[in-house]
Amino acid sequence: MKKYLIVEDERLAFSELKRMMDKLRPDYTLLERTQSVLESVEFLQENKPDFILMDISLSDGSCFEIFNHIKVEVPIIFTTAYDEYAIQAFKVNSIDYLLKPISEEDLERAIIKLEDLHFDKEREAIGIRMVEDSLMKKIKNRFLVHSREGYLYVESRNIAYFYSEEKVVMLHPFDDKRYIVNYTLDQLENQLPKDLFFRVSRNCIANLKAIKGIKKVANSRLAIEFEPQCPHEIIVSRVRVQHFLEWLNDD
Repeated sequence: MKKYLIVEDERLAFSELKRMMDKLRPDYTLLERTQSVLESVEFLQENKPDFILMDISLSDGSCFEIFNHIKVEVPIIFTTAYDEYAIQAFKVNSIDYLLKPISEEDLERAIIKLEDLHFDKEREAIGIRMVEDSLMKKIKNRFLVHSREGYLYVESRNIAYFYSEEKVVMLHPFDDKRYIVNYTLDQLENQLPKDLFFRVSRNCIANLKAIKGIKKVANSRLAIEFEPQCPHEIIVSRVRVQHFLEWLNDD
């Protein structure tokens, strides 16, 4: 839902603009109406609308004075009874320049232009992020890795653990080999089956079947013994212990 600001000092002009917006875009929300340069500057210092409908001639001067006091980065549809400010308007984020009296058709065209130039790109970016998030959450059943002979795939159930070593993540299968993978442990944590894998430490995700022994160590932590043996000592921190034990005890 988009939110907008109307900068207009004439009551009737404001009421008509608000009426048209309510009709043309009922899902858009008016944040505020400001009537002067000072009032607009104060509002924009604390708020960021998605766009602004702005009259040029205000009660205390030209609206262009606003831009001398604050940086305005959101798109603006100018509304005015004068046509001599058009060039100046397009230097400050202007989407359109509407001459009063403004018709619904004029306003509709301006809003469509605004949406095409700005909001469609936002929706596309959101859509891409949603797809990426969905892919990141998809459970991986196998991983393609590079070997000396070429490429091969390793099924997730045949992986003993993943661990990070100097910012490089290694995949360690039960056959005691090692392969570099282009994933972070944070990414892998969301892609591995929860019943089989657990993030036992900041630098290790373990397969349940690879855990051969657990020992208590200082400060209520746990040390894990792996088979095949892990190149690094893996300690379950105190904050992870309870979740780790619950995961082990899950039916």
